[in-house]
Amino acid sequence: MTGSVPTESVADLYHRHHGWLHQLLRRRLGCSETAADLAHDTFVRLLRRPRRFDSAEGARAYLSTVARGLCVDLWRRREVEQAWLAVLAEQPQALAPSSEHRAIVLETLCEVDALLRRLPEKVARAFLMAQLHGRTYREIAVELEVSERMVKKYMARAMLHCALLEVSFEEGASG
Repeated sequence: MTGSVPTESVADLYHRHHGWLHQLLRRRLGCSETAADLAHDTFVRLLRRPRRFDSAEGARAYLSTVARGLCVDLWRRREVEQAWLAVLAEQPQALAPSSEHRAIVLETLCEVDALLRRLPEKVARAFLMAQLHGRTYREIAVELEVSERMVKKYMARAMLHCALLEVSFEEGASG
């Protein structure tokens, strides 16, 4: 059940469950430092969206679900980062971007990856075929076994999500 929880209640949950959660994450990740970061982030999420729990088991179930999602996000980010580093390694040293630029590109790639994962599979595939591979709508339609009109709908939906992502970036930069 969701609802307003006094900060003391979150503090109590932290004291009761942090050690257990940290151990769970350490076993899953094999790194105590990363586990500590994700355990912390789990409780930050609880502070942002307070909840009431009927039992310790309910609290642990919620905390482990949030932590599992944070692990998945971490692994996805690492996959994107490895792909980006592989692309950078193929570039001549003279074209290597600055550390700041690399961080900005990596963050953007992670946001785009998250956006694509929220789209239905065919919408995401159509978008990638058009944007990355330069395929025509006709070629995409044949590949996805849909009409060109459906490809146009897919692209419109993907573009809307891109526009929403851009707005969120602008809000984040100004806020």
